[in-house]
Amino acid sequence: MSPKRRLPTELTVLTGAKVVSNTALRWVGPFLPTLERAFSTTTGTLTGVMGVCELGGLSTVATGHTLDRGHERRVFTLGLVAVAVSSLVALAGTVSSFAVSFAILIVGVSNLTVAGHAWIGHRVPFAARGRAIGTFEMSWAIALLVGAPVLAGLIAWVGWRGPYVALAVVSLAAALMVTTIVRSEAPHLVAAAPAQPPGPRPSLPRSAWAPMVGSALTAAAGLGTFVVSGAWLDDAYGVSTGGLGVVAAAFGIVELVSSTTVATRGDRFGARRSVLAGLGLLMVGVAVMWSANDSRTLAVAGLLVFLTGFEFGFVSSLTLVSEASPLARGRAIGLSNAMGTIARATSVFVGGQLYEAYGMSGTLSMVAACATAAALAILAVRPPPP
Repeated sequence: MSPKRRLPTELTVLTGAKVVSNTALRWVGPFLPTLERAFSTTTGTLTGVMGVCELGGLSTVATGHTLDRGHERRVFTLGLVAVAVSSLVALAGTVSSFAVSFAILIVGVSNLTVAGHAWIGHRVPFAARGRAIGTFEMSWAIALLVGAPVLAGLIAWVGWRGPYVALAVVSLAAALMVTTIVRSEAPHLVAAAPAQPPGPRPSLPRSAWAPMVGSALTAAAGLGTFVVSGAWLDDAYGVSTGGLGVVAAAFGIVELVSSTTVATRGDRFGARRSVLAGLGLLMVGVAVMWSANDSRTLAVAGLLVFLTGFEFGFVSSLTLVSEASPLARGRAIGLSNAMGTIARATSVFVGGQLYEAYGMSGTLSMVAACATAAALAILAVRPPPP
């Protein structure tokens, strides 16, 4: 089979594997109340731990050069192994083991994500890249749509350890699939840059920074809200564990619609305009949540609108980042993820503390500021030539 014809199959396998890793990452937020009880701790403590552990994503700065040398599959597979290890560590059942587990998880998911984006960027022309990245990032939504209800059932059946055992097994199976089906080599769209003499590598082009900053701040806005969403629905509206599973599945549906829209319409609409449209819809969701008061329906509706805008905007921003520096694509993607890591870590930590001190209005104030700054950065992006 020709490389071009194999590409969809390989992308499907990578996307399926990323569903597993994203499920391991995303189930924690909606089921934070369950883990609070399991570890005998508080929302502030767990979100604080998660915020610090987010810094593990800084490891992608060192990964970028490896990706530009064509080792995307190796990095991706090792990331899946890290997801399995993190799940096993968490079974110890203490706040400390949760902290170690989440740190390993962040390193694994961050590196396999940038490996997937580099793999796509090196093989898919920019004119069609929105479709490929949109497809790959459907995994983010499917993780909630499929993974959250399944894990909710496991929690009800065998307790909080059930999800961790299942994720460890499935992650290793996914690593085997990637190693077996995805090729380790393929012709890249852009030849590697000429060898540089010893000394510091040249800086990325100045134009690369605006999309990277915009993407990082968009991620911060989304995660800052999502990480306390389960606690908010539980504290303010009394939503049960089973109810959180249903709500999380609804989140997955709207996110899947958003990422599917990026895949089918993003290239035609334009990545830059898509990011701005997503951020605008995100702000509408913030306004609805802010005005929800005692209405559970309005609160959930606001979250759904928020996540629709976030998913559409963030996935579109990844397309911009993938072309920020074509001659050092892996390096730019890795650095962008590191910037996003700092933004997300700050957002998770500060958002959790603001939630405990001021309720959801405190968190939403921070999120609105992040979204506004992201829009300003994206306005400064020059669309790549056709």
